[in-house]
Amino acid sequence: METRTERSEATLGAIVETALAMALAEGLNSLSLGEVAKRAGLSKSGVFSRIGSREALQKAVIEEYAKRFLQDVFMPAMREPRGLPRLNAIMHLWMKRVREVESRTGCLYSAGAFEFDDCEGPLRDLLLEHVLHWRAALRRSVDLAIQVGHLLPDTDAEQIVFELDGLFVALMREARFLRDPLACDRAWTAYERLIRSVTP
Repeated sequence: METRTERSEATLGAIVETALAMALAEGLNSLSLGEVAKRAGLSKSGVFSRIGSREALQKAVIEEYAKRFLQDVFMPAMREPRGLPRLNAIMHLWMKRVREVESRTGCLYSAGAFEFDDCEGPLRDLLLEHVLHWRAALRRSVDLAIQVGHLLPDTDAEQIVFELDGLFVALMREARFLRDPLACDRAWTAYERLIRSVTP
C-alpha cells in the first residue's frame, strides 16, 4: 500500500517534471507556482507545501536537468576504456541526446546561458556551476586521451573543450531554430575533423 511519503515524493516528481517541461519550452523565468500547479493539476498551496518558493522550484529544475544529462551522457561513457574511446562515447551519447531529446525540448544549458548571461544571482550561479562541472568532466576525458597517447602530447585540451562545447551550441541552433534534419550528422563530421587534427 502506498505510504503518504511515497505519494508526496510522486507528487514532487510530477511538479518538477511539469516545471522542467515548462522551463525548456519557455525559460526558467517563466516558472511560477500557480502556473506549474495548473499544468500539474494541483493546487498552488499543494505545490508550495512540497517545493517552497519559486526560486526553489527553479533550482530543483536545474538539478533535475543536470541529473538527467549526466545519466544520459556521462555515466554510460564511463564504461568505455580511458582515452579516445571514452571521449568518442561522450560525444556520441551527447549527440544522441540532442537527436532524441533536445531537438524537441531544447537544452537548459544552452538556453539558460543566454537567459541568465546578464542576470547575477543564485540561479545563474547554480546553472554556471553545472555547466562548469560538465566542462571539467569533458576536460578530464580530453586530458586522459592525451595521457594515453590517443591525442598529440602538445594538444591544447582547453581549446578542444572550447570547440566541443561550442559545437553543441551551434548544433542546438541548427537542430532547433533552423530545423536541419542533418544537424547531428554535420556535428559528428565536425567532431571527427577536429579529432583528426590532433591525432598522432
